[in-house]
Amino acid sequence: MSTPPHTLKPNTDRLAEDLKALSQIVDTTKAGWTRRSFTEWYDRGRDWLKQRMAEAGLEVRVDAASNLIGTRQGADPTLPTIMIGSHTDTVNGGGRFDGIIGVLAGIEIVRMLNESGAQLRHTLDIVDFTAEEPSEFGISTVGSRGMVGNLSAEMLERTDPAGRTLREAISALGGSPDELDRNIRTAAELALYLELHIEQGPVLEQTGKTLGVVTGIVGIHRYRVSIAGQPNHAGTTPMNMRFDALAGFCEIGQAFERLCREKYLTDVVGTIGRIRNDPNASNVIPGLVEFDMEIRSLDMNLCQAIYDAFERESHRIAEDRELTVSFEPLSKSEAIEVPRGIRRLLMDVCPDVAPTMELPSGAGHDANQLASIAPIGMLFVPSKGGISHNPEEWTDLAQVAAGVEALARAMVVYDESAGSINSY
Repeated sequence: MSTPPHTLKPNTDRLAEDLKALSQIVDTTKAGWTRRSFTEWYDRGRDWLKQRMAEAGLEVRVDAASNLIGTRQGADPTLPTIMIGSHTDTVNGGGRFDGIIGVLAGIEIVRMLNESGAQLRHTLDIVDFTAEEPSEFGISTVGSRGMVGNLSAEMLERTDPAGRTLREAISALGGSPDELDRNIRTAAELALYLELHIEQGPVLEQTGKTLGVVTGIVGIHRYRVSIAGQPNHAGTTPMNMRFDALAGFCEIGQAFERLCREKYLTDVVGTIGRIRNDPNASNVIPGLVEFDMEIRSLDMNLCQAIYDAFERESHRIAEDRELTVSFEPLSKSEAIEVPRGIRRLLMDVCPDVAPTMELPSGAGHDANQLASIAPIGMLFVPSKGGISHNPEEWTDLAQVAAGVEALARAMVVYDESAGSINSY
C-alpha cells in the first residue's frame, strides 16, 4: 500500500519519551550525559534499543562489527536496502541529542509506516552504529568502518588503557571480528543511507532555518604523537640542562595551531584533544608527552599538506631541544560530497516541512564510511547556541520532529522511484 509522504507525521510525545528514556542511561560518575562505547552504560542503552526495535516490529540482530540493526522487510526482495542510522555513544561529558536523535528517528519512522499501513518496496534497515565517537582505542566510526570493510587487522589489535583489544571489545558487544571480511556490505546491497543529526554548529539557528540539507562532510586525519625527553629532578636540574618533553610539546602545539590558523582556499580546523604527560609529577621534569591530534577539511590534499608541514616543524623543534618526536597514524576518513540527486530530493521535500537551507558538515559521521558503498543523504536540525559535545547541548523537540518528518518523506519518495537517483 502506497502512502502519500505528506501524511507521515511523527508522534512528538513518543519521541520525547524515547529521548528522555535513552538519555538517562548514562554513567553518573561522569559529567554531562556520558555513554561511552564498550561500557556497561552503552550495553544498557543497546538493550533498551533492542526492545524498542522489537516493539516496532523490526527483526533485530547484531552484525559482525557489533552494529545493532533492525530490519523491516520490503515488498520487492530484489531491490537493495535503504538504511537509516546514527549512533548512541557519546563523548565524555557529552549531550543528549548528538547521534541519539538519528537512531530514534529511524525507529519512529518505522512506527509511522506501520501506523499508516505503508509497505515500502525496499527493505529498510535501522542501525545504531558502534562507537562513532573517538573510542578509547583511538579509532572513531568503528561499526560503520567494519560494515564497509574499512576496519583493518591492525585496528582490531589496538588496545584501550586497560589493555583490552578492540577485537575483544567488539566480541563482548555481540560482534564477530573474525567474520568481518565475510560480512561486508556492498554497493549492490545498499540503495541509500540517510541520517538525521544535530548541526553541532550555529548556522541554522542564526539564519532562522529548521532543516539543513548537508552538501558534504569533512574528512578527518588523526595521529598520535610522542615526544620523548629525559625525566629528572625538578629542583636540582639547571634550566639549560633539561630535556623537558612538556616544554617541547608547548612549542610544538603552538606550531600546529599556527599552521591551522593560516588562510587557505578551503576551510580547515586542527585540534589537539588528548594529552598524556609522564611521569606527571610536580617535582619531576616530564620525560614523555603523548597527544592525539586531528585535521579536518573538505580538501584532503590540504589536510595532508598541513600534516607534512607540522611533521617537519615538530622535528625541527625537537632537534633544537634535543628531544625525539614520532608520529603514528590513527585513522583517516575521506571527505565526501553528497550526490546532487540526493541533495535535490531533500531540497524538494524539506521546504514543505520547515524552512530549509543547504550547508556543509564540519563534523565527521558514519556517513563518511557508508559513502564508499552507497549514495548518502544527511539532514541537520539546529543546535541551540551552536553548542555540542557539551552537557548544555539542546535542540527543541519540534525541530527534531520536523527532521523526522522530512527524512520520512524523502525516504518514501525515493522508495517509490525504485531508488533511481537519476530521477532527481
